[in-house]
Parts: sequence; C-alpha cells; structure tokens
Amino acid sequence: MKIPKLEDVLRIKAIVDEISTQIVKDRRDFHAFPESGWTEFRTAACVAARLIDLGFRVKLGPEAVDSESMLGVPSDSKLDNRMARAKAEGADPALVDKMRGGLTGIVADLVCGDGPLCALRFDMDANDISESLDPEHRPFREGFASCHENTMHACGHDGHTAIGLGLADVLARIKNGLNGTVRLIFEPGEEGSRGAAPMVGAGAVQGVSRIIGLHIGFQAKKLGQLICGTGNFLATTKFDVSYTGIPAHSGAAPNEGKNALLAAACAVLNLHAISRHAKGTSRVTVGKLTGGQARNVIPANAFIQAETRGQTTEINDYLFSCARRIVKAAAGMYDVDWNLRVVGETGSGQSDPEMIEFARKIAQDMDVFRSGEIIDYCDFGGTDDFSHLMSRVQDQGGLGTYIMLGTTLASGHHTDRFDFDESVLPVGVELLARSVSALLK
Repeated sequence: MKIPKLEDVLRIKAIVDEISTQIVKDRRDFHAFPESGWTEFRTAACVAARLIDLGFRVKLGPEAVDSESMLGVPSDSKLDNRMARAKAEGADPALVDKMRGGLTGIVADLVCGDGPLCALRFDMDANDISESLDPEHRPFREGFASCHENTMHACGHDGHTAIGLGLADVLARIKNGLNGTVRLIFEPGEEGSRGAAPMVGAGAVQGVSRIIGLHIGFQAKKLGQLICGTGNFLATTKFDVSYTGIPAHSGAAPNEGKNALLAAACAVLNLHAISRHAKGTSRVTVGKLTGGQARNVIPANAFIQAETRGQTTEINDYLFSCARRIVKAAAGMYDVDWNLRVVGETGSGQSDPEMIEFARKIAQDMDVFRSGEIIDYCDFGGTDDFSHLMSRVQDQGGLGTYIMLGTTLASGHHTDRFDFDESVLPVGVELLARSVSALLK
C-alpha cells in the first residue's frame, strides 16, 4: 500500500476545496434534524438519494439490515411517527418506505473495475439529549441547533455522515483512476451498540479486504492531530430490566404489597458492587432508574437501564453474567417478577499494525497534520461497534483500522453543548479519499 501519486493528490485536493462549503452545509443540516437509533429515516433517505445520484449501487432496507439481528428497536408506533416526520421534513417518501421497521442502514458500492473491495464506515445516529439553548452555544446562535426534542448530535456523527457524503462525491469524480470497489457503510444505531451486527448479518462486510472507521475528536482533541489506530475497544452489553410487584396502600395495607422499587434499588447497589476483573478494564453503569406511582402507594413497577463494559469480550461476559444473577436475586428477595432484555451488544477489537502504518504514511503526506501530532496508536477507552465490523473483516483475512481525527471541541462528547471545529470536515474527506486512492491503485 503506497501513498497516491502527486497528480492524484492534487486532483483530490482540488475537489475537496471545491466542495468544502457543501460538506459543512451537510453537517449542519444533519445536526438540525437529528434522529436516534433505528429512526434515522430522514438522514438515511438524504444520504441514499445523494449516493444514487453519484452513481453508487445502493442497498437499503432489508438488503442492508438483517431485521432478525436487531436489538433495542423502538415500538411500531414510534417508528411510524418518525417515518411520517422524516417525510414532512423533506425526505423522499419512496426511500423512507423502503426502510420501514427501522431498517435505516445503507450499503453503497462504487464499482471501479477489477480489484479489491475496501470499505469505510460512517455512523448516522444521534443521542437522546436535549441540546443547549444557551446563546453562547454556536449551533443555537447560528441557527442549526436540533429541532427535535430530547435528540441531538452530541458525538459528531453528523460530521461523520457529512464526511461520508463528501468522500462519495470525490470518489465519483476520480472513479476512472481506481481499480476495485469502494463500499461506503452508513450505520444506524451505533449509540447503544446496535447497528453493526444487523448490517454484518445482511452481508455488509462480505468480501471486504480493508476497512477503515473514523471518529472526530474523542481522544484527538486538537486540530492537526491524528491517531492512526485504536485498540482495546470496550466490549459491552446494554440491558433493560423491568420489575413488577403488587400495589397496596402504604398506610392501611403495606403488607399486601410487593415492592418493585426496592427490588430495583437493591439491584442497582449490588450491580455497582460487582468485583472488577483482574485481567483488564471493567465497567458497570446504571444510567436510569424509575419506578412507582405516588408517595402513598407501595411501588408495583420499576425500570432500570444499565450496561456492562469490558476490555475484552471475556471480561464483559463475566460482568454481564454477574449482573444477570444480581437482577434475578433482587427479584427473589422482594418476591416480584422480573424481565431482563438485551438491547445492544458488541465485542472488543484491535486495529491492524499494517493499516496503522498505512494511515501514518497518508497523513505524513498531508501538510495539515502537525509535526509530532501523528500518533500511531491509543486505547479507545470506550465502545464503538465499528469493532464488530472490523473484527469480522479480520476473521475473513482482511485488515482494518479506526482513526481518530483531531479537532477542537466546545464540550465533551455526549453533553448538551457538544460542538466541534468544522474545518476538520474537509480534512477528513481528503484523508479518506487519499486512502482509497492508495488502496485501489
């Protein structure tokens, strides 16, 4: 794998300069209309329409997502509501209808003759967070803040999707200089670790020999910085727990009640008391606990949203096994019914040294990355189910890496004031376009 020739580099750079305004415009559009996992109907429809116009072979709906593998899918009524909303906000109704049931993933191929198949992943979903309305928050001040309640792009996936579309535009224009096939994977439901497995189940990485994932910011917090490879993604299991007891008058007949909220509280305390694993990083978090009806009623219901994470799949499996035992035992202590539902999961992953070195060579040939700020590798310190896509490519003999692209952040990821320096967007497009040009020469 070599760096592109000078004439190819100049051609790519000229195209990126030409479309840089459009890339930012796309990011702001996606930011204003965020959609959470399995409801990305408008986002996916806009992406699919552009890719079709650019000459990509586009798969969506059941061709791109295996419905049997989906976890954490919203109710039918919510999906129908979000489909209608997407159409009202300008999405092509015919494309939206093809994604009925939350099948919002896209697999798009640009066939450039004989040669290898390389893939790039871009996540599209937003977070369940209400965006800040502070005038100092740039998206609000400049008029592109989220118009959807309790939903915002607080992790940069709007930027990732915009980079993916910019890359598609560049590749369509340099197609005649490539040999092989480029596959762009636009993934729904990455938050909650839900999107990768169903797309793999539908064949998204079948035949792929090289795969690249990219994330803005995270551990690369300075413009001009690049982390070429990432490893030790935290494997995770996301799960919901429901406890169901019996209500009763808290003064007159407390003995007739079965207290579901006490069972949940007992579970929460003991989940956080699970012994950490000696072989690596381990995490247990209860992010939400709700329950009960009124102050004078024995609570007959309680609900928990929780997750386990481990440096390896083995560690995470240990944590989740302990969590399930605790959830069941807490129900037994208070004589209530319980139900545990897994709503997302993914394994760990590791970038390949060969692809890390490849990314370094591409970056070193770009003057935007500052001396000493091209970093070969770091532990991710979190979860991204790109690790599942990459691991499946590696299982079939291919190679992959996950790049973190540096940019200045206004606030931390998953906060209501998250924003980033948009000048990083054309940089990401150029970096990936150069990478594809080198891989398919």
